[in-house]
Amino acid sequence: MQWYEKLFANYAAGYDREPFTQGTQGECDFIERELNYDKSLRIIDVGCGTGRHTIELTKRG
Repeated sequence: MQWYEKLFANYAAGYDREPFTQGTQGECDFIERELNYDKSLRIIDVGCGTGRHTIELTKRG
């Protein structure tokens, strides 16, 4: 196993408990407002993190 594999093993489990991730709902509220709640628009999720915005926005339809 490489050093970076050890470093990031189970990293996602702790990532979503970091303080900076606790604003997901408010951040998604902002995204929806900026898009004028137009659910026909598509959003690309460029992989960085655990997909917390994608998950929340998907729950909202």
